[in-house]
Amino acid sequence: MIEMKNLRKDFPVRVKAGRFRREKRVLTAVDGVSLSIAAGEMVGYIGPNGAGKSTTLKMLTGVLAPSAGEVSVCGLSPVAQRTRLALRIGVVFGQRSQLWWDLPLRESFRLLKHVYRVPAAEHETRLRRCRELLDLDAFMETPVRQLSLGQRMRGELTAALLHGPEVLFLDEPTIGLDVVSKQAVRSFLGELGRGGDVTLVLTTHDLADIERLCKRLVVIDHGRVVHDGTIEDLHSRYGSRRRLVADLDSPLPPGFALPGAVLSTVEADGHRVTFTLESIAAGAAVAALVNAASVRDLSVIEPDIEDVVARLYRCSITSTAQDGSSAS
Repeated sequence: MIEMKNLRKDFPVRVKAGRFRREKRVLTAVDGVSLSIAAGEMVGYIGPNGAGKSTTLKMLTGVLAPSAGEVSVCGLSPVAQRTRLALRIGVVFGQRSQLWWDLPLRESFRLLKHVYRVPAAEHETRLRRCRELLDLDAFMETPVRQLSLGQRMRGELTAALLHGPEVLFLDEPTIGLDVVSKQAVRSFLGELGRGGDVTLVLTTHDLADIERLCKRLVVIDHGRVVHDGTIEDLHSRYGSRRRLVADLDSPLPPGFALPGAVLSTVEADGHRVTFTLESIAAGAAVAALVNAASVRDLSVIEPDIEDVVARLYRCSITSTAQDGSSAS
């Protein structure tokens, strides 16, 4: 559904090179990205600010022309066939609106039906589904300018889907939303993804969105892909581990060891211990600990993806700095 081969985007910039002089330099925002995304996939595309996420999306949607490389979406060239592509993709940018500011939400949807030339029956079926899943009825007659951010975002998602796109690009769809609105948007996107009818590419700084929605995670940094795989692969590659936290009736015996785990912390005079699980399954670790000590309570804590991604970024920065030193 989406194919990128050595995709590159350069921007000419002028920088100060003296008191009265500026010189032209080239800033590379996307640096040789190659990816294939199959129909029905839900892919998280993440990275720090300035990594090249939004630039990639703009090239995929035909807003920007690549400086080099090849790109196709739905079998079309995004820039050369932008009008045809617009009928087959949906786009939601968290900071921009495709709704008419002064019109009631219902009228925006009605106008979009004519813009995309959607048959009335299809339009009504899709709108009914979105109204049910996103709970739109309470504000369908409200002008867009009077909607809360969460209500407007639900309207934006609906607007992007009314023409039945094959690919949906989402750029920060939950930015600034309250907890209830985030949950509504995530549930809707999860339901959409389980249907398998839409390929979804999601960029976000909210990693909880990625964990709940996407099986595949692509991490970009300094314009280059530094990880492409599952979240589990990411945890494994960058040393993330589950933790077993146990509250004990009495401290562990001196010299106690749990094979395949490391005793990370001991608190409350030895009555609370935390093990980092290195090469042992959580179930086996729990069984071994229960057999060796009197356990009052215990919990298995999943690794925090934000810590893992931060570790990945640090590794990427170190590698880039080393490459620069070698080059010089």
